[in-house]
Amino acid sequence: MKKINVGVIGAGSWGSALAISLAKKGHRVNLWVRQEDLFNKIKKSRENIKYLPGVLFPENIKLYNHIDDTVKDMDLILVSVSSQAVRNVLELCKDNIKEEAVIVNVAKGLEKGTLLRISQVVKEILPKNKYCVLSGPSHAEEVSRHMPTTLVAASHSKECAEFVQDVFITPKLRVYTNPDVVGVELGGALKNVIALGAGISDGLGYGDNAKAALMTRGIREISRLGQVMGASISTFSGLTGIGDLIVTCTSMHSRNRRCGIKLGQGMEVNEAVESIGMVVEGITTTNVAYDLSKKYNVDMPITREIYRILNEKRDAKEAVVKLMMRSKTHEIEEVVNDIVWKER
Repeated sequence: MKKINVGVIGAGSWGSALAISLAKKGHRVNLWVRQEDLFNKIKKSRENIKYLPGVLFPENIKLYNHIDDTVKDMDLILVSVSSQAVRNVLELCKDNIKEEAVIVNVAKGLEKGTLLRISQVVKEILPKNKYCVLSGPSHAEEVSRHMPTTLVAASHSKECAEFVQDVFITPKLRVYTNPDVVGVELGGALKNVIALGAGISDGLGYGDNAKAALMTRGIREISRLGQVMGASISTFSGLTGIGDLIVTCTSMHSRNRRCGIKLGQGMEVNEAVESIGMVVEGITTTNVAYDLSKKYNVDMPITREIYRILNEKRDAKEAVVKLMMRSKTHEIEEVVNDIVWKER
């Protein structure tokens, strides 16, 4: 495809990694670095030492400390800030984003207070722009070093999803398309809640049995909420559902899992988050997911217990007992007609 102009909002690990990938493909990339000290360091060394040490920025990445300069006249705007910052940064620069620009979001979270998905936040601010969410099992550390990775571009517009697919795909970065924006956004956000739980389990010293159960039942309750909110159940068995859940629950690259480990070891929430040194999306997402479960009357026991650990000082071991001693139930809660008990 022809080379385009891309404005990347956010120079964290993921924004930097995707900017590098896009630039190496030949696209012209502007990268907004909010922190002035980090901007000066990257400009001098061509390396984001804070988030991606050892990975050099190509020369066709232009660095900006002013967001308006970053997005002006761009064909595609890549939003790579924390989910709680999306509204503010887009409000700052919306007058400089042309209506034809495609908005691609890679933040994995839900907005607190409003309980909105990021696509809904973007729609309120930039109602005329086409939107795509880019998600999947992907660590920035691996993408920046060109390790094979798969992503999903989800949009209500097939044309938009396929455009984003063409922009980002490389021999080491395979991109699929999906029309299920709701499912892709919920899968990317809610897996962080389960990853906190997986980390807590690890921090308590529990083994693979516990983590396997947590992940399997976790995707089940994510799917329950997703279906009620209009998502396709099949999305949660794909890359942005179980795929993203696996990578986030099992890797030490995952800041949510690392934070959970510290919580399981007895560290206070604020102390654990501070020790990670980056945004832990799962903390806020747990609170939003808990509110959504009440709004839609969906049973989410893992989310509920993690919420209590974070907000009510519930002892982590006590939370595990609560989960294990819940009322007995069938594994597949909604028994379908063609599955019945048969005496043999």
